[in-house]
Amino acid sequence: MVYNKKQNQTGNPQIKRRDRFMWITNAEVLCDDFTFRKADLEIEGTQIKTIDTTCSHTADKEGGLDAKGQKVIPGLLDIHTHGCDGVDTCDGNIEGYHKMAKYYADNGITSYLATTMSIDAKEIDKICTMVHEFSQKGHDGAYLHGIYMEGPFFSKQKCGAQDPKYIINPDIELFRKINADCGGFIKTVAIAPELDGAMEFIDALKDEVLITIAHTMSDYDTAVKAMKKGVHHVTHLFNAMPAFTHREPGVVGAIFEDDHATAELICDGIHIHPAVIRPVFKTLGYDRVCLISDSMCAAGLPDGKYHLGGQEVFVKEGAARLANGALAGSSTNLFRCMRNVHSFGIPLEMAVKAASLNPARAIGVDNVTGSIKEGKHADLVVLDEQLNPAHVFVRGNQVK
Repeated sequence: MVYNKKQNQTGNPQIKRRDRFMWITNAEVLCDDFTFRKADLEIEGTQIKTIDTTCSHTADKEGGLDAKGQKVIPGLLDIHTHGCDGVDTCDGNIEGYHKMAKYYADNGITSYLATTMSIDAKEIDKICTMVHEFSQKGHDGAYLHGIYMEGPFFSKQKCGAQDPKYIINPDIELFRKINADCGGFIKTVAIAPELDGAMEFIDALKDEVLITIAHTMSDYDTAVKAMKKGVHHVTHLFNAMPAFTHREPGVVGAIFEDDHATAELICDGIHIHPAVIRPVFKTLGYDRVCLISDSMCAAGLPDGKYHLGGQEVFVKEGAARLANGALAGSSTNLFRCMRNVHSFGIPLEMAVKAASLNPARAIGVDNVTGSIKEGKHADLVVLDEQLNPAHVFVRGNQVK
């Protein structure tokens, strides 16, 4: 990874701080090497202070938690989510952002990237500034690492649910202006590498932001060229790009050969068949797959009519589509995607890793979150027997 990780480290104390300590005892802890071990966890302030495998502690009477042998995993990190619980990032509503943060935390997602859409550039600028402002406020939900600017630098032929009237070629100065206006809070920006100006965009910005390939008609050679220049991430692999075939491998073939690249997968059971997900894990390995939700505002709500990036979306039997039938993100959340992947045959430990440490590494925040390790944020989820989040800690604060 060549972009500036220092810029991407999260230091904003969005969660209300607590200076006390507590123990989570009698737990099966998914440790930093992603194996489960019996251990007690000591939380001090916002951090994990001690992982004690002697299991010699008892839950204190002032807030300690006896896990009763249940599994404890790192909080999940969704690096691609547009919204949930009736709210879209592009709504530009601070109150709505509070709802989003609470929904994520309630569902075991302890941090995330707020994701925009292809809308008017001035609106993107405004939204990014509002998201940054929200990130500075104290609240009890999931916290933000930054913004994923998904659009408008895309191919109109693979726009998917992105509004084609706002799609433009990659623009270095426009990106830098928007990023400067929001305090450098954009952590990821997507482009179609075949567009005019795309290679110059990569050359200019690869050390400032994580650049990802998305909504593209790129062939294999163009994707390889972009990766050699410093693009090492692909957005929702297989979706909104040419199909992988034996004669035209495209972006999928290029990422299979780039040992440094990470790939997002939407594992809602709709976007990608399980029989494709399993060989992707085998090909890329357990360190290079990043599970995402790509959720829109219908996540957590029943079937019905919703919106995404100013367009109407119809959710039926969990599938979110535009009126023309194009998939429009998902109506699920990252925790469900993680459980889906496990049900598809991926070991639980590796499914969790793909939804926690791998995305943390991709955006350069694995020094503070993504795994259970002394000194990292106490972003923790205690699972019940059905692998649902029973208790959730966000930077040491128990929110569920």
